Amino acid sequence: MIELNQNFNRKFTIFTQTIQVLESKKTKKTAINVKAAISPPEIISSNAVIQVKRHRKSEPSSQQLIEGILSGNVTALSRAITLVESTNSKYLSKANEVINACLPHSNKSVRIGITGIPGVGKSTFIEALGKYLTGLEKKVAVLVVDPSSTISHGSILGDKTRMEELVKDKNAYIRPSASGETLGGVARKTRETITLCEACGFDIILIETVGVGQSETAVHSMVDFFLLLKIAGDGDELQGIKRGIMEMADAIVINKSDGDTIRKAKLAEAEFKRTLHVFPAKKSGWKPTTSTCSAITHEGIPEVWKTIEKFIELTKGNKYFFEKRKEQNQYWFLETINEQLKTNFYNHPEIQKLLNPTKKAVQNGEISPFAAAALLLEKYLKK
Repeated sequence: MIELNQNFNRKFTIFTQTIQVLESKKTKKTAINVKAAISPPEIISSNAVIQVKRHRKSEPSSQQLIEGILSGNVTALSRAITLVESTNSKYLSKANEVINACLPHSNKSVRIGITGIPGVGKSTFIEALGKYLTGLEKKVAVLVVDPSSTISHGSILGDKTRMEELVKDKNAYIRPSASGETLGGVARKTRETITLCEACGFDIILIETVGVGQSETAVHSMVDFFLLLKIAGDGDELQGIKRGIMEMADAIVINKSDGDTIRKAKLAEAEFKRTLHVFPAKKSGWKPTTSTCSAITHEGIPEVWKTIEKFIELTKGNKYFFEKRKEQNQYWFLETINEQLKTNFYNHPEIQKLLNPTKKAVQNGEISPFAAAALLLEKYLKK
């Protein structure tokens, strides 16, 4: 024991001396002598470093990703989605190559958007619906648009931890993504992720939005069926109408209809049925429905899927399903142009030089916001 303590003290003394030498910035010769006097720690060896380098995976080529996706490989799918989500311009052409190759193999799924206020039970509902669908031999992809913080610019992306059963299902795939700060962020990430998931063989794409706001509008314009989740007695009925979310809904489902809340849920269902009569008829010819369910007991989940099937049957029969997808493609084409123009504007070297001084001039009332914007745009257009 005494000998072990002596060894520890000797090594600690040598370690302390080494730190002192490095901090005092002594001459190279001194540093080399100290380094030579101390053998490297046993836990870090040159062989270990070599082994790490040997096992580091090389970046897959576009063709490898394409082949992997088309064969149903979810690892290739995940890597391709990461590529699409990257804001690094050097990956743009590679991402576009993968997307273009997958396009002919897409458009074969049913895209369902699911929204509702925080706490309504979206993740639990999606897990229940997802498990029901995989039980019907369907492959289900869950895409979560998680809003990015305007302060920290980060997102929680914790939905996988809330869908413990679905995440283990071999016929399910869950991918949370940060929306970024713009509508274009949702477009780039989610729209193209849908294409990749469809090419990978997923039959149903469930797209969850977190909260109520801009991302709901974006997701509504990229799905076939839009489902609004509610809970009885949450007091948000009028707020939902004001925000226009109910007008977008193809179905309203009152969740958490179990135990003591069943009666309240039925009353809420009747109230929403009356409310839906206020809204104008949809171009699809579909009349929005209301129903109750419990994501915990799975009561009402099969009925939700039957409603979606009826909607798909109706809209495919009257061709609205396909016309809507064409309109969505055109919408996101124009939206992407707008987003790219804005990105190019802010990345222009002259604009970057002038932006902050112009901001200060606007703040100080030296120039109007409109005149300042006109000047910068003029400078950009003369590039």
